[in-house]
Amino acid sequence: MRAENLLRRRQARLAYAMVAPASLLIALIYVVPMIAVVLASLTDYTLISDYWEWVGLDNYKRMFGDAQFGNALRNTAIYAAIFLPCAFVIPLLLAISIQKRKQFRSFFEILYFMPVTSTLTAMALVWSALMDSRQGILNEWLGSLGLGPVNFLGSPEVVLVSLAGISLWAIIGFNMVLFIAGLTAIPRSLYDAAKIDGADHPVDEFLRVTWPALAPTSVFVAVTSSITAFKLFDTVALLTQGQPDHASEVFLYLTFLEGFEYFNMGYAAALSVFFLGVIFVFALIQTLLADRTAR
Repeated sequence: MRAENLLRRRQARLAYAMVAPASLLIALIYVVPMIAVVLASLTDYTLISDYWEWVGLDNYKRMFGDAQFGNALRNTAIYAAIFLPCAFVIPLLLAISIQKRKQFRSFFEILYFMPVTSTLTAMALVWSALMDSRQGILNEWLGSLGLGPVNFLGSPEVVLVSLAGISLWAIIGFNMVLFIAGLTAIPRSLYDAAKIDGADHPVDEFLRVTWPALAPTSVFVAVTSSITAFKLFDTVALLTQGQPDHASEVFLYLTFLEGFEYFNMGYAAALSVFFLGVIFVFALIQTLLADRTAR
């Protein structure tokens, strides 16, 4: 008995020793910076002064009374409302159509997945040229249809739609592959059983078999796409810088401005903590829904 206890202790020490490097790395990369951000959000620290003091929750009170914060949150919500339905429905339709193909299936999978492998920074500049209000090819096509030029990135009414289109181009292939994996995992016997029950039409098959079986994949795609929508930054920083008239100033870009343009690091840290809270809520929703669909 004593020998068994000694062996278990040795195994436990070995297990802790093997886990320790990864745990230490995670702590240094994630946990420590998160704690530092939370502490900084409770101060009035700026990059242009060595003096700072604790201000408690003043930064959070300022945040919820800040018109720029409200504008950024509203822009992010509008962008998400445009982006999320398309980032879910279009990849699902593409996955269903490709999954049923017998010829050139691999070709279409590679074709739609290629934007995922591209550098978004470089592709954003390409999209900027395509959407140019004077010489862009998109306006040439619209002109040939008699629709006139559209200032895709310079009009307050259109800029968020344009940014959503660029982001959709980059994420559709990734979500499509996830849906294809989910569709491939559905047993064919379920469709055969549904046909016996009278589900002869493709819509009936989708509603009775495909959609319920895709629930875990759908939850994952919905939550990850929501996180992607909320952390929009790259294309805004490269193409619009929050313009025109702050119409494209989304949440993360406002955080960047407060921290590295206005040097208000304490306030920027408070914005970052709010962002981390939103990401945590999305992750929690995914966990709860994933557990429910797995039962």
